[in-house]
Amino acid sequence: MHIDQSYGDTNPLSKVGNKPSRAVYWHSRSFLFLRQQLSTETSRFYSISLPPSLSLPFENGNRNPNILEVVVEPRVITFQLLQCWLAIIWCSTFRKLRFRLRKRLGISSSSSGFLHLLSFLVFSLIHVKTRQRLLLFFRHKCFSNSTTHQMSNRPEQISGSDFEYYEQRYYKDLKNDYYKFKISKSSYRCPFCLDKRDYSLTELLKHASRLVRDSQSVMIKDKAKHSALQLYIEKYLDVNVKSEPADKDQLFVWPWMGVIANIPTEVKDGKFVAESGTKLRDEFTQKGFHPLKVHTLWNRNGHSGFAIVDFNGDWEGFTHAMNFERSFEMEHCGKRDYYSSRCRRNALFGWVARDDDYHSRSKIGLHLRENGDLKTVTGKEAEDKRKTSLLVSGLANTLKTKNKKLEQVCSNYVDVNVSLNRVVDQKEEMIKSFNNEIKKIQQSGRDQWEKIFMDHEKARLDLQARGKELEDREKDLQKRKAQNENEKKRLYIKKRNNEMAIMEQNKADEKVMHLAEEHKKKKEILHKKIHELQRKLDAKQALELDIEYLKGAIQVMEHMGEDEQEKKKMDAIKLDLLEKEEALEGLEELNQTLIVKERKTNDELQDARKELIRRLGKTKSRAIIGVKRMGELEGMPFVKAAKGKFPDDEVNLKAVELCSQWEAYLGDPSWFPFKVLIDKEGKAKEILDEEDEKLRTLKDEFGDEVFGVVATALIELNEYNPSGRYPLAELWNYKEGRKASLKEGVSHLIKEWKLSKRRKT
Repeated sequence: MHIDQSYGDTNPLSKVGNKPSRAVYWHSRSFLFLRQQLSTETSRFYSISLPPSLSLPFENGNRNPNILEVVVEPRVITFQLLQCWLAIIWCSTFRKLRFRLRKRLGISSSSSGFLHLLSFLVFSLIHVKTRQRLLLFFRHKCFSNSTTHQMSNRPEQISGSDFEYYEQRYYKDLKNDYYKFKISKSSYRCPFCLDKRDYSLTELLKHASRLVRDSQSVMIKDKAKHSALQLYIEKYLDVNVKSEPADKDQLFVWPWMGVIANIPTEVKDGKFVAESGTKLRDEFTQKGFHPLKVHTLWNRNGHSGFAIVDFNGDWEGFTHAMNFERSFEMEHCGKRDYYSSRCRRNALFGWVARDDDYHSRSKIGLHLRENGDLKTVTGKEAEDKRKTSLLVSGLANTLKTKNKKLEQVCSNYVDVNVSLNRVVDQKEEMIKSFNNEIKKIQQSGRDQWEKIFMDHEKARLDLQARGKELEDREKDLQKRKAQNENEKKRLYIKKRNNEMAIMEQNKADEKVMHLAEEHKKKKEILHKKIHELQRKLDAKQALELDIEYLKGAIQVMEHMGEDEQEKKKMDAIKLDLLEKEEALEGLEELNQTLIVKERKTNDELQDARKELIRRLGKTKSRAIIGVKRMGELEGMPFVKAAKGKFPDDEVNLKAVELCSQWEAYLGDPSWFPFKVLIDKEGKAKEILDEEDEKLRTLKDEFGDEVFGVVATALIELNEYNPSGRYPLAELWNYKEGRKASLKEGVSHLIKEWKLSKRRKT
C-alpha cells in the first residue's frame, strides 16, 4: 500500500528546536521493543509516504527516506503498537494530511470526524485481522541539505561508553540466542538490517566488519550492533577471514575455473586412483553449480588428489563459480581452511582459481596457465563493454550501409516497377490477342469436331447394322452346323444299322445254304400253288377285263343311244355314283380336320407334360410319380465297386472319376454298342450288344451291378435321345417302373396341392 504525498516544508519539530518531540522519543523507545519482537520472522512491508521535513532518529536502512513502512505479521497486535501509530500521525502535519485525505476520499469540509474515521479504519483492521501484527517504523535520514548539514554538525550525544554498552548488550543477546540469523544450513541473514538479504557466513562477517569501519554514514548504535555480531561470529562460529581486496579488484582465472582438493585416493597396481571427473561433475550439477567439465590432475604416481572444474565464461558461469566457492566455505572447506588446517579429514575442499593458483608451480598452475588467463571482474566488464561497443558501432555502420543499399534498391525498384508496368501492359495486350486467336481456333476446332462426330455416328450406325447382319448370319450358320451335326449323327446311325443288317444278312445266308434242300421240297409245293394261283389270277384278270369291257360298252351305248329303260338305269347308277363320290369327299375333309385337331391337342399335351416335368423336377420328395432323367448314371453302384478296389480315402474320388468317364462314353455318338435283329414279323429291332469290348471290360472289372446301371442308361438314351446322346427328363411311375401318363402326373400334382392347402389351414 503506497500513497505518495507532498506535504510541503512545515517541520513539526521546529517548536522544540533541534530535538524531536516527546511523542517521537516515545516512539523510538517503542520501536526497539517492536524490533526485538519481530527480528526472527519474515515480514511483509507496506509503505505510506511521509513529509520530507519529518526527521526522526529511528532505525536506519530504508531504501526511500520518505516512505513509512508497515510490517504486517501473524501475531497479536498490542495496544502499545496502536499508540505508536497514533503518535506518528500527530507528529506529521495534521492539517495538510487531513486536507489531502478529505480530497482523496471525498469528505466534506464541514465534517470533522477525520480522527474518528482513521480510528475506525485502524480498529477495523485490528478486529478483522485479530492474529496479525502491525509494525510502523520510520527510517531517519536527512531529506534536505540544510537538515543534513545541521545533523552532521550536531555533536554526537552518545559517548564511547554508550558504544561499549550497546555492544555488550547486543553481544549478550546474541549469546542468549535472542536474535536468529541462521536461515538454513548454508545461508544467514543480518538480524539488524531490513533488506532481508541472504549471506554466507563469511559474507555476513564481511558485512558486519564493513559497517563497523564506516563511521561517518552509520550511527553508533548500528556500529555497536554489527560490532557485537562480528565478535560473536569470530568467537563462536570459528571464522577467521583476513582482509581481502574487493572481488572486482581480484585476479580470477578466465574462463572461470574452480579447484577441488583432497580428493580421496587409493593405491591400485602401484598407482593412486580416485573417482572419475564425470561423477564429480554430476554431483556438482545436482547441487546447482552447472559445471561444464571436471579435469582430474595426474602425475607420475597416479592421481594427484586435485581436479579443475570448468564453468561457462559468461557472468552466469561466474555466479555458479562463486556459489561453488561459498558452498565449500560454509562447510569450512574453503581455500583458507585447506591451507590452515592440519587435519583435513576426508572432505573435499574447493575454491575459485585466482592469481596465486595461476602462478603456482604445481599441476594446478600448469593446467590453469595452459587453459586460461588472469582477468579482474572490472577488466572483464570493461572488455565486455568494449566488445559490445565495437559490436554496436559495427552494427551501426552495417545499418548505414544497409540503409544506403536500401535507398538504391528502392530507386531501382521504382525504375523496375515502371518498366514492369510497361511489360505487364504489353503482356496483357498480347494475352488478349492470344485469347482471341485461341477462341477462333477453339471455335473452328468445335465445328470440325462436330462434323467428325456426325460422320463417326453415321459410321457407327452402319457398323452396328452390319454387325447385326453378321450376327444373324452367324446364328444361321450355327443352326445349320447343329443341323448338319444331327444329320451326320443320323447318317452314322443308319450306316451302322446297315452294317449290322448286312452282317445279319450274311448270317442268314449261311443258314439258307443249310436249308437248301428243304427249300427245294417246299419249292415244288409252292410251284404247284403258284400255278393254281396264277390260274385264279388269270380268271380274275379276265373278269376285270369283262367289267372293263362292259363299262366300255356302256359308254358306247351312251354315245349310240339306247331305249329309255336302259337310259334310266344308267342315270340311276350315275346318281348313286355321284352320291358316293360326294360322301367320300366329305369323309376325306372330316378326316383332315380331325388330323389337324389331333395334332394341336397332341402339342398342347406335350407342352403340359413339359411344364409338369419342370414343376415336379424342382421337388425332391420320394413320391410314386416323379421325374427321372433317362440315360443318367446312378453314383451309388460306382461307390460300392470302388470300395472293394481302392483305399477308403480315395473311394469317393475314384468313384466320381469312373462315373464321369462312363458319362463321357455314353455321350460319345461314335460308340454304338447295339445290334439289329429282325423278328418273326419282319421288323428290325435294336438290342444291346453285351459282347462289346468296353461293356465286357466293365463287367469283368466292376461287376454286374455297375454293368447293369450302364446298360440301362444306354438303352434309355437309345430309346429317348438317340441323336443327342444326353440325358432327358421324363415323367416316371416309380412304383410300376414305367413311363407315367399325363393323367397320372396331373392327379399327383392335384393331390400334393390339396395336402399343402390342408397344412396351411
